[in-house]
Amino acid sequence: MSQRTLLLLSQDNNHYERLLKAARLPHLHILRADNQAEAEKLIGEAHILMAEPARAKPLLAKADKLSWMQSTYAGVDVLLDASCRRDYQLTNVRGIFGPLMSEYVFGQLLSLSRQLPLYREQQQQRLWQSHPYQGLKGRTMLILGTGSIGQHIANTAKHFGMKVLGISHSGRERAGFDQVYQLPALNKMLAQSDIIVSVLPSTRETRHLFTAARFAHCKPDAILFNVGRGSAIHEGDLLEALRGGKLAMAVLDVFEQEPLPTDSPLWHQPNLIITPHNSAYSFPEDVAQIFVRNYIRFIDGQQLDGRIDFDKGY
Repeated sequence: MSQRTLLLLSQDNNHYERLLKAARLPHLHILRADNQAEAEKLIGEAHILMAEPARAKPLLAKADKLSWMQSTYAGVDVLLDASCRRDYQLTNVRGIFGPLMSEYVFGQLLSLSRQLPLYREQQQQRLWQSHPYQGLKGRTMLILGTGSIGQHIANTAKHFGMKVLGISHSGRERAGFDQVYQLPALNKMLAQSDIIVSVLPSTRETRHLFTAARFAHCKPDAILFNVGRGSAIHEGDLLEALRGGKLAMAVLDVFEQEPLPTDSPLWHQPNLIITPHNSAYSFPEDVAQIFVRNYIRFIDGQQLDGRIDFDKGY
């Protein structure tokens, strides 16, 4: 069997190189590019890339031997526009983010429902004052996207005694969900939901799914989370909904433009929580395990896990 050359294009190159060399994968020669000059020099030798999508994109045209790229992230949006080549296998990272996303959603949700920031402020003032709150039991959570991440969030919600509804392309039943519907039922589901969580990928179908017309169907005391892709929400319409009482609160970890520009009006909205796209990090140990399993599949000519359909966008 001929040797395959892997080129690492990541901020974690050193970590990945150590992990993959320790795995002693057969017939694999590992190269790394820690800067653009090195990447330009080595890209023509690579049969396989293990890369952050944005680092790989400007090099794809020169990757003459490329047959497979393993993204180190879940999001591969930058590689899916019409100008990008599609004559290679692209796989992303899946199945490892559910616990981290669930921690994020419920960490924020419990902090809000129990008004923990308020008590922190009162502590500074030495103020002993209790405030009413509502527990999570019996409340309804709507999760848009019922894959591995959505299922993990759903199962966590069930532990809190919540009712869990789902929206997916197929509408098929999924573990942890009381009911799953297709997209045309979204408005009706929004009207029933106390907490809305989007874990949707970026596709033509999901772009600006949440607009003013959609927010009109939400409960005024609802909380909206977006931990999927920023393009799902029209940010201007969201601001109007938050200001106009159509929504009580929004928690956003993803945005249409990242980093979020410093002049964005989102920063100053009091009932909006912003985090810098860190709800679930791609830990090298987890990503390396995915690559190792896929590499064995690759050399055996088997279907790769996490393969992206360029037309569907996920």
